[in-house]
Amino acid sequence: MSEIGIAVAVEARKAAASRVLPWTTGILGIGLAALTGGLLAAAAAGDERVLARLGPLAEAHGWALLVGTAAQILAAGGFGACGILIAWLYGREFADGTVAGLFALPVRRWSLAVGKLLVFLAWAMIVAVGLTVLLAVLGIASGLPASDPDGVSELVRIPVLTLLTAFLAVPAGWVASLARSVLAGIAATIVLLIVAQVCAVLGVGAWVPLVAPALWAIAPETVPWPALLGVLAVPVAFGGAIAFTWARMQLDR
Repeated sequence: MSEIGIAVAVEARKAAASRVLPWTTGILGIGLAALTGGLLAAAAAGDERVLARLGPLAEAHGWALLVGTAAQILAAGGFGACGILIAWLYGREFADGTVAGLFALPVRRWSLAVGKLLVFLAWAMIVAVGLTVLLAVLGIASGLPASDPDGVSELVRIPVLTLLTAFLAVPAGWVASLARSVLAGIAATIVLLIVAQVCAVLGVGAWVPLVAPALWAIAPETVPWPALLGVLAVPVAFGGAIAFTWARMQLDR
């Protein structure tokens, strides 16, 4: 097995044995289903506050309304969950005092850092599929037609949004590594989320990587594809920064 393969296997076992991974996954899934179902029920009942919050989506119907509503929740909640998880994956070594032991391993530290990132991305892919299935079940349970081809095209946005959201959370892992702190990574997640909200309010989000995936998931026609492709540069750039930080790390404090 290659060095990266060993690192992935080790980090996957560590993540699976923790409580953070299942709790983060469970809260994200249950929260998304509950909030989406609640908002749809309130909208169907004519709640003006909810209809105002949905904006243009209030005039949508069927799968488009369900997916658009879920996308609004997932864009913020999913980013928070991804940021917390990746900050923990890197910051836990410092919080638990296990980072010193990593220097004695035959696997290089940058390989361990890449292994953590690959585990995080694998988790994101599994969650992307799980959330899509969850929303499909919610839609069918609420009376939406299972054979509607538009439903499939709408639901495809959910796994894409989930993966792109995970890509955007990678900088939190770099901050956690640089500051040697889980809380620093979580703080970076909150700051990035606030920046995204401000950009969305100002109406400049179509070409801003932090905002483009959410806008695309809600209204695909408002975001050009090149803007989404720009999101792919985030995990590449910050994943490289994480590997470099871990490769150069010294036990000086």
